[in-house]
Amino acid sequence: MNEVKKSTGVVSPPEELKSIDEAPMTRFLFKVSIFSSGGSFLDGYVLSLIGVALTQVTPMMQLSTMESGAIGASVMVGILFGTIFGGYLTDLIGRKKMFTIDVIAIAVFSILSMFTQGVWQLVFYRFCIGLFVGADYPIATSLIAEFTPKAHRATSMGAVSAAWYLGATVAAFVGYALFPVDGGWRWMFGSAVIPCAILLVGRAGIPESPLWLAQKGRREEAQAIVDGIYGPGYYIPHEEETTKIPLHTLLKSGYFKRIAFIAVFIMCQVVPMYAIYTFGPDIMTAFGLGEGRESILGESLVSLFFLVGSFPAMHWLNSLGRRKLVLISLSMMFLGLVVLGVWPTAPIVVVVVAFGLYAFFSGGPGILQWLYPNELFPTSVRASAVGIAISFSRIFTIIATYATPIVLANCGIGVTMLIAAGLVGAGLVLSWLYAPETNGLSLIEASSLSGKEAKGK
Repeated sequence: MNEVKKSTGVVSPPEELKSIDEAPMTRFLFKVSIFSSGGSFLDGYVLSLIGVALTQVTPMMQLSTMESGAIGASVMVGILFGTIFGGYLTDLIGRKKMFTIDVIAIAVFSILSMFTQGVWQLVFYRFCIGLFVGADYPIATSLIAEFTPKAHRATSMGAVSAAWYLGATVAAFVGYALFPVDGGWRWMFGSAVIPCAILLVGRAGIPESPLWLAQKGRREEAQAIVDGIYGPGYYIPHEEETTKIPLHTLLKSGYFKRIAFIAVFIMCQVVPMYAIYTFGPDIMTAFGLGEGRESILGESLVSLFFLVGSFPAMHWLNSLGRRKLVLISLSMMFLGLVVLGVWPTAPIVVVVVAFGLYAFFSGGPGILQWLYPNELFPTSVRASAVGIAISFSRIFTIIATYATPIVLANCGIGVTMLIAAGLVGAGLVLSWLYAPETNGLSLIEASSLSGKEAKGK
């Protein structure tokens, strides 16, 4: 590869080579996207399954609402710490090294959850599961962003969001099947071992990110990976090399504003969704969508709306653009939650349509919570930025998950939904003011603070 000069930290493209950003989507790159999304699947699976399992655990252990909230929130606390430390380690030592360890750890603690003897032991095991699920997010999403050509980045990152909803949907059906089984909650917890085993097999052979290697000065190793994956004729559009993780970069004016926007945006988007999923059966019962095992079917229907909405959003993120889609989506989500809050005694068909409206249009913001932080920050701090943004949102998710059963019991379902609508409405205002447009930009362009970069309205 020809030697090129660096000026602003961006490498100019050699004339005879094409950037990997211009490469076609290959079978191997599909594999990277699908199996890197496995951590998101596990998050949706273990989080949603706890809501079903609690319908058995609560009467068996005679849990108070505070103890029930603690079990639900423990995963969030683990994700909070996992995303911070996982993101930093991923930028420091590479994307691949913890790619296998975290999945093994999730499987181990899922098995231990089956044999729990008390509420606080279960809280600890769920915390550990969240810790490693959280660590997987910056690892996996950085790999997807750095391997995927820009024309396919929204679709590939959409796989992360869709995988979450798929995991939640599968969990609802698994919970429904195991609900009548004696001690079914133990099998619910242990069932996470199956997707973990599939992920371990699927992730075998995925190499280190060539962008990360090039940014660390290991260009020959990086180019060898590029030649093996994309074929000859492609180069790596890497940034200026650095051997130390410059986390202070995130505190510079431009990057700080970006991470503040992303953190609050994710918080407004995920807090209502996580609360709904964690206590899905209770919420479905409150709306008259069945009790006990039947309420799980109501949650399954809502979960299907979440999943289905992810697929058109992958296309709309490119055709409409990031900014326009997020404004439309949050408006529809807000409308659905307002209807549920103002009219909690509505006929079942109205409840289903309102939930469907909220869930279907969650697809765009759900993808952008992963796409935005990976596009708006440079390689040296990309995983750290993802970790910090997610961890900030999880602080409020922990509070909401802990408080949801208490609010439900004391204020009712209408007030609970109006609080959720208020958060989505705040996210809409924030996005109208600050959401950038990164459609069609390379990672170098989108993450730059000068020149051609992501633009707001």
